[in-house]
Amino acid sequence: MTAFKTSESPFKSDNTASNKCGFTLMNNQVGAVVAEVLRKLDNVTVTPLPSMIRIDGTGRFDLVYADVDDAAGEEEGWFDAAEFEENMSTHYGRMVHLDDRTIMFANPEDAAEYIGFDLKATT
Repeated sequence: MTAFKTSESPFKSDNTASNKCGFTLMNNQVGAVVAEVLRKLDNVTVTPLPSMIRIDGTGRFDLVYADVDDAAGEEEGWFDAAEFEENMSTHYGRMVHLDDRTIMFANPEDAAEYIGFDLKATT
């Protein structure tokens, strides 16, 4: 009788912290410009897919709206949080929207510290 060995599933669960954060964008004209801007960051990986663009970062990264305006050749204020959310389908990590940028944090404690949120439970 032949013994068969079952291979390890590529879909296994892993609860270790990845120190990653990111989002997916629609693969359209706006998404392509955002990806172009973020591709220049050392800690960000951009993966174009047929219907979306995956953006993955390590630690923290900032999407500065003025950089997207410049890359698109548009007036200042063309790209903002509403335009970003219209083109984003999902995200992971902690997201903080400011007037001039969206900041992605891999570590929730870093995001809480940035916005001055006290994570200690009170009774």
